[in-house]
Amino acid sequence: MHSRIQLIENIKPSLKKLANPCQLCMHKCSVERAKDEGFCRAASKVAVYSYSPHHGEEPPLSGIKGSGTIFFTHCNMKCVYCQNYTFSQEADFEEIEIEELAERMLELQHQGCHNINLVSPTHYASQIVEAIQIAIKKSLNIPIVYNTGGYDNIELIKLLDGIIDIYLVDMRYSMDAMALKYSSAGHYAANNRLIIKEMFQQVGILKLNREGVAEKGVIVRLLILPNSISGTIDTLKFLKEGVSEDIFLSVMSQYHPTYKAEEYLEIARRINKKEYKEVIDEVEKLGFTNGWLQGFITETDRFLGTNIRPKSLDKH
Repeated sequence: MHSRIQLIENIKPSLKKLANPCQLCMHKCSVERAKDEGFCRAASKVAVYSYSPHHGEEPPLSGIKGSGTIFFTHCNMKCVYCQNYTFSQEADFEEIEIEELAERMLELQHQGCHNINLVSPTHYASQIVEAIQIAIKKSLNIPIVYNTGGYDNIELIKLLDGIIDIYLVDMRYSMDAMALKYSSAGHYAANNRLIIKEMFQQVGILKLNREGVAEKGVIVRLLILPNSISGTIDTLKFLKEGVSEDIFLSVMSQYHPTYKAEEYLEIARRINKKEYKEVIDEVEKLGFTNGWLQGFITETDRFLGTNIRPKSLDKH
């Protein structure tokens, strides 16, 4: 942990330079957030919606005692179907100092959480890293999870090498036109794939301890959208050919139209069984064996998750 403290000290100047004027995400607004708002509308002070043990993440993150989730307000994507729109795209938050953020990390550790799970952290990366440094000096010693929509500046991800233990990252689209239309995220696909490669190079395949709790590695989340808008099959092919078929996947069927989704006919419904089966069949066809498949969900179903590993395609 002492080496991480020094590493943070070394990269803080570069991180602050990237944050002001802001270039942290691919919008590259170049605003001085103490004076103005960029695309995400975040100011210079950290805005937090909530923090608590969370039991709804992937099994190795939630474990028994929960993932220490910190939900940050604002977002560098504007998904028209965002399930967290009340705090990611509308004003419902508490602004706190960096020292207070560090104390909340320590509090979550004290509650027994298996990790610190930073949800939508990109636009506060500089302040978060400072808070991590303060918290480590005060005994923080659980893994740090960087939970992102995958629209980060590659230069930011490179700076986080050695600081982040687990990357929990979305690969939301394989087509830029779809990313721009539904999430206002231009040039998403190529950059998203670039940062996935960088993340995997840094921390590799997910490693679990004896209790099955994640310690280090990458988990890629794939949310299946109606009408192949997410391009999930193309993303799976990229992961096999460009990263590793051993990477851990979290394939999610939970999409439901919320926020502004009803304004777009093509996404104003849940996915159907055919769309679900096409993706699951491709996962098996390409030989992925690590991760989790969310079961097909109807309007009345509750969440049903299945582990990829026990299936017949298990190599081990």
